[in-house]
Amino acid sequence: MIEPVNTQDFTSQPERREPEQFEHVKFRIDASVARITLNRPEHNLLNEAMLREIAAGIAHAGERAGVKLIVLDSACKVFCGGIDIGEYTSQRVFQMLDAFHAAFAGMLEVGKPVICVVNGPAIGGGAELAAFGDLVIATPKARFAQPEISIGIFPPLASTILPFLVGPKIALELVLTGEPVTAERALELGMINRLVPEAQLEQAVNALVGRISGHSGPVLTMAKKAILGGMGLSLREGLKQSMNIFLNELYRLEDSQEGLRALVEKRKPNWKNR
Repeated sequence: MIEPVNTQDFTSQPERREPEQFEHVKFRIDASVARITLNRPEHNLLNEAMLREIAAGIAHAGERAGVKLIVLDSACKVFCGGIDIGEYTSQRVFQMLDAFHAAFAGMLEVGKPVICVVNGPAIGGGAELAAFGDLVIATPKARFAQPEISIGIFPPLASTILPFLVGPKIALELVLTGEPVTAERALELGMINRLVPEAQLEQAVNALVGRISGHSGPVLTMAKKAILGGMGLSLREGLKQSMNIFLNELYRLEDSQEGLRALVEKRKPNWKNR
């Protein structure tokens, strides 16, 4: 029997690994873009070590001043097959949940936008990874499923994020049936942003990355903060929070002044990223 766990106990701080020590994730920085590639053949099954590496990679990218955004993709045919069931035991459930919390809270809280690239099945925890991405690009090879109900559990992360993405009725359908969703339906439901042919995937990702990375890094961070920070608030409170960020944080940036000058002078902005 699994003992009750207090979610406030997610405060452990395991030793943080540096990217060059990663075993299950590839990490590199290209100019202003951090790329985190899941690489645990054949199905990118999530174990505690891999989740810790994802969390550490996101944290490392978040701390790099020159990084403007994060791309999360896969080196395998499967984007992510979900939890490595061998680690999901009553003896290890706390450690696994703590590792999950670290990875997904990292995606939500990091100031840099996170783009998920899905070119294959995203199952269970893999579908949750895609759901927590700020933007998702997928190919027709992608499919998304939360099959946890079939083994007597429910997906806690998907149960939290899906109502925001697709509404409560569709979220209930996806979680209670466990049925997979095609890439085409995922686009209709708003689970992904763009659906492109596999042959055009790299070009589409590079175009989106280029478009976003051409903007000021601190302004991107504040825009993400304003959008996600308003979720769950009333319209009135959300507006108050967004305007507070705009007036008291954004206007202190050199880049916000530079953008206005460039507009008046009819030239391209020269971002200082500060």
